[in-house]
Amino acid sequence: MKTKILITGGSGFIGTNLLGLYSNKKEFELLNLDLAAPRNHQHKKFWVQTDILDKQEFVKKVVDFNPQYIVHLAARTDLEGQNSSDYAANTFGVINLIDACKKLNQLKRIGFASSRLVCRIGYSPQSENDVCPTTEYGKSKVQGEQLVRNSSADLPEWFIFRPTSILGPWFDIPYKTFFMNIYKSRYIHPADLIIKKSFGYVGNSVYQIDKLLFSQTQAHLRKTFFLCDYQSIEVKKWADLIAQRMDKPRVKSVPVFFLNVIATLGDGLKKIGYVHPPLTRFRLDNLMTNMVYETQLLEDVCGPLPFSIEQGVTQTLSWLKVRNIIE
Repeated sequence: MKTKILITGGSGFIGTNLLGLYSNKKEFELLNLDLAAPRNHQHKKFWVQTDILDKQEFVKKVVDFNPQYIVHLAARTDLEGQNSSDYAANTFGVINLIDACKKLNQLKRIGFASSRLVCRIGYSPQSENDVCPTTEYGKSKVQGEQLVRNSSADLPEWFIFRPTSILGPWFDIPYKTFFMNIYKSRYIHPADLIIKKSFGYVGNSVYQIDKLLFSQTQAHLRKTFFLCDYQSIEVKKWADLIAQRMDKPRVKSVPVFFLNVIATLGDGLKKIGYVHPPLTRFRLDNLMTNMVYETQLLEDVCGPLPFSIEQGVTQTLSWLKVRNIIE
């Protein structure tokens, strides 16, 4: 009998890569419940269009599949929402999934995706409950985490993971834009700033999720942690590596004052309806702030990662080239 894995939100970036990891393994039966169609057309055979907020229909589909393992990725993830109701999928969606789990008779383990934005940019939390969101999206993810913890008695083994800045094949805005700006020689780095980030290559991220889902250790269960590569990157060196692999010049550096002007203009463009200006204050603050997270527990459970930073860049560029996004 095959092991059944349910992925909610499997049509998104991380979900697409997770389905790709499992789809060639004969021992698994997969189901992707997502409102959106798969990014990878080869995954249509796993997809059943479902609105996680349609509780009756969603619960029925989960119960009918009766999975042993669940990875919950379904969420609204943009930052454009104005109030909590805009992010109902991140709260009521969790409630609906928890209620569905209560009806399952063979569920072994479930991983819930949250977000690094449960904390303000640059803040290093001292515990999993030490949160300080500054966006409605981040607030909704805090609520989602708390719903899981409050329902712990009604759930089997579970864990919560907060993806940081994850990049790689099938990605989209804003990190795809970062690569494209380097390709078009438009990326400019704040001069004289050494910025370190905990980023993750998506091939490593889905490897980690798989390890967390099936690990025999109990160390990570009923705990919350950040999902990223263990080794932080220095943004300027990383951007230069990407440029080198693209056969482009090293990225330029300009004074922070100049970037502040561009960010202010970007905020103005957003106010008049321009959806994706080249730079905003939020993105500039994000870029200029060090963000390095503790990963020891993650490393203890998952062990060495399969891809280096260089390999992640190479595979991302290969994906962009195959789709004629870059030459």
